Amino acid sequence: MMERPTKKKKVLLIDDEKNLSALLKINIEATTDYEVIVATSGREGIELIKTDRPDLVLLDIVMPEMDGFEVLKLIKAIDPQLPVAMVTAVLDENEAKRAFKAGAYEYISKPIHSEYLKRAMLVKLL
Repeated sequence: MMERPTKKKKVLLIDDEKNLSALLKINIEATTDYEVIVATSGREGIELIKTDRPDLVLLDIVMPEMDGFEVLKLIKAIDPQLPVAMVTAVLDENEAKRAFKAGAYEYISKPIHSEYLKRAMLVKLL
């Protein structure tokens, strides 16, 4: 009996730092079986959520135009069940609490430890 190929889980990375996003995409795709799509702004990320239907979102907090909290609110309005992990260089307990209250399931600090990131994604992508 042949096994049906399973569809790759799709991770949306929303971060305005293009170089970091490119490195993170390469790292995630090389060490997991997830497909990574990248948006460099909150608006672009929202559009990709509507068109590409990712399984998980990694969302930067500090971005121009629209910060991660504004984007998170829009994401939850579109799909309240979509898991979102906030990714930030700002290590602040109040920001972390704010992220969890807004619906994020994880708060990951930069620089990102790849093993921690993989576990954090795996929790929601099983």
